[in-house]
Amino acid sequence: MLQPNTKGKILIMRSIRVNLGDNGYHVHIGVGLIKEVGHLLVEHDLRKKAVVITDTIVDNLYGDVLEHSLANWGLKSSRVVIPPGEIQKSLETAGKFYLRLAELYADRNTPVLALGGGVIGDLAGFVAATYMRGVPLIHVPTTLLGQVDSSIGGKVAVDHGGVKNMIGAFYQPKLTVADISLIKSLPQREIRNGLAEIIKYALIQDKEFFSYLETGIGKIIALDDTVLEYVIARSADIKARIVQEDEKDTGLRNILNFGHTVGHAMEAVSEFKIGHGEAVALGMAVAAKISRRLKMIDDSALSRILRLIKLAGLPDVLPDIDIDAVIEIIRHDKKIIEGNLRFVLLQSPGNAVISDEVTIELIRDTLVNRNE
Repeated sequence: MLQPNTKGKILIMRSIRVNLGDNGYHVHIGVGLIKEVGHLLVEHDLRKKAVVITDTIVDNLYGDVLEHSLANWGLKSSRVVIPPGEIQKSLETAGKFYLRLAELYADRNTPVLALGGGVIGDLAGFVAATYMRGVPLIHVPTTLLGQVDSSIGGKVAVDHGGVKNMIGAFYQPKLTVADISLIKSLPQREIRNGLAEIIKYALIQDKEFFSYLETGIGKIIALDDTVLEYVIARSADIKARIVQEDEKDTGLRNILNFGHTVGHAMEAVSEFKIGHGEAVALGMAVAAKISRRLKMIDDSALSRILRLIKLAGLPDVLPDIDIDAVIEIIRHDKKIIEGNLRFVLLQSPGNAVISDEVTIELIRDTLVNRNE
């Protein structure tokens, strides 16, 4: 916890440490923290200038607030603003950022602040990881999805060739600042997108958290500050512990892909009309059904999982979509090693395992028989 100084106390409710040696960092969670980002950067000895990468929607809401926070602590800042949307997560956009950073005389000590949701976090992170072989990265996620998932763990990437996150790197931030109050401006669909990842954390590693969500999901949707603080911190802690054990995604960290193999393919086939959380929810439903078909979970467990997905307002039944196209994208998934697909299944809610026994044919059959 940071200590107060002459300019006042930082209102941090909780702080989760991601222990990665020299690459370790804190995820700070609290109300109003966007106003303290300048203070936090100074505490990390980032004192001269900064570049904020954001999109037009977020910039209109929070760009000035963040700029004032930086200015209050003597940091000069510049903003690079792009249109919103997954289509921006490309090598072409990254190339434009490199040119802009060079124009601003950004050097290896100039922090890049990712102000926005998952797209901005992934894109700005990729730029920070590759510009001058790496500059400091600060995540200021403005969505529930960003606060519980994409701003933690160091995966940064751009899409390429119609495949999500095809080109990327592992690059840890110096700091993640999760301001709960920023979530209040989100439409309900974006809240539900974040809920999908929260449900994922419970399903893969925390049965008590899963039970908590079964009874408390309504308070999350209602944006109760105390409940949000708990679920964001709990999710961050689960992800931090997994990343600490497997930073480069060679073993245990694969369980974080629960629901994502099918989910990413659905996102791409829908041309991202299906939101990330919606796609992950559908992918989790498919994975849970496969887990039942392989007799790893029983009907009762499957019913609980599908019920929680529905309570969150997320889809659990595949919409009309080109299944052949979904399967074709899965065939190019990064998790296929020497022809074997590493697929995350459940032994019970709260206990995930990585399996190489799930065939493309089994996935296709589960997708075709969507109502079973």
